[in-house]
Amino acid sequence: MKVKVYSTPTCPYCYMVKDFLKENNVEFDDIDVSADPEAAKEMIEKSGQMGVPVIDIDGQIIVGFDKEAIKKALNLG
Repeated sequence: MKVKVYSTPTCPYCYMVKDFLKENNVEFDDIDVSADPEAAKEMIEKSGQMGVPVIDIDGQIIVGFDKEAIKKALNLG
């Protein structure tokens, strides 16, 4: 399973997503869109959103810290 988290260092919900994934032992790529304009462009193309966090779980896009949607996409509990 491939998980990417598009985030910024100033976004509290981004930290919540990353902490949640770590607690559930889910490996993920943390992509700082504030430092990487190409990644920001990719995120906007995938999600249609400028806001973070955007989570890409095997191509399924979740915008924001939607714990239930993340759990469902990862088949947790």
